[in-house]
Amino acid sequence: MKPAIAIIARVGAHQAFEAAGLKPEKTEVYPTPYGDSRPVHWFRHGGLEFVVLSRHGEAGYDLSAPFLNPRANLYALKALGVEKILAWVAPGSLNETMAPGDLVAPHDVLDEGRGGPHTYYPGVGWGFIRNNPVFCPELRAALLQALAGAPFPVHDRAVYVATAGPRLETAAEIRKFRFLGGDLVGQTLAPEVFLARELEFCYVGLTYVVNYAEGLVERPYQPGVLFEGLATPEEAARVRAVEAAFPELVLRLLPALAATGRQCPCPRLMERYRLRGDIGADWRTWVR
Repeated sequence: MKPAIAIIARVGAHQAFEAAGLKPEKTEVYPTPYGDSRPVHWFRHGGLEFVVLSRHGEAGYDLSAPFLNPRANLYALKALGVEKILAWVAPGSLNETMAPGDLVAPHDVLDEGRGGPHTYYPGVGWGFIRNNPVFCPELRAALLQALAGAPFPVHDRAVYVATAGPRLETAAEIRKFRFLGGDLVGQTLAPEVFLARELEFCYVGLTYVVNYAEGLVERPYQPGVLFEGLATPEEAARVRAVEAAFPELVLRLLPALAATGRQCPCPRLMERYRLRGDIGADWRTWVR
């Protein structure tokens, strides 16, 4: 049986499900042509099998965004038969209406990063994929419907600005991103979302705001605390409440996400190259 969906989250996400009473059926690291994946934890709930992968570390923040290996992680999930991915991400806010502790389902991405690699297909004549909509429209619709009545404010549209990191952005950069129409700023959705599209996943992001970005509001520098004081204690408490609700939110979303029919463009994003004879039925032969 293949997993219905994969959850790609931050640090030690599997521990949150264990704390909620779910026991992992197995945990494995999968070798890929791009190196080993992060550990993949298998769970079952309500008759649905799903897997959880933590980008940055199993117990602590061991690996910052520019040094992640999304190609290995996504390759492993594809090999397991995963078709749908929910990406749980913690950006800063460029928009005063999106406060720390709010949930946001971004609809678009502005890639301002210099990270990578951004493709599975270097040196060949394919991979020119349309990126509107960049997130699976079926999964977004199902996610937003399932979030109705959630105990946190939910925003149904946002432009996510992706930066390279690991440093945080300057106030001048934040002003530029706001001018360009950005609502959120973070370091993990890109290139992950673009790589996921190259492998024809249905991929949707659900973010929770962790702070206002630099310069949006005045905050004194505080050594030794997260983001050096960008979030007040009250805002940090709201963020912790969302983090504590993470497994409950995901389990609430799972049935709706698993039930989507994949009539969206996502399973056919590489169709032009199939029809042209560049690629065959075995996706493993596509990647380099």
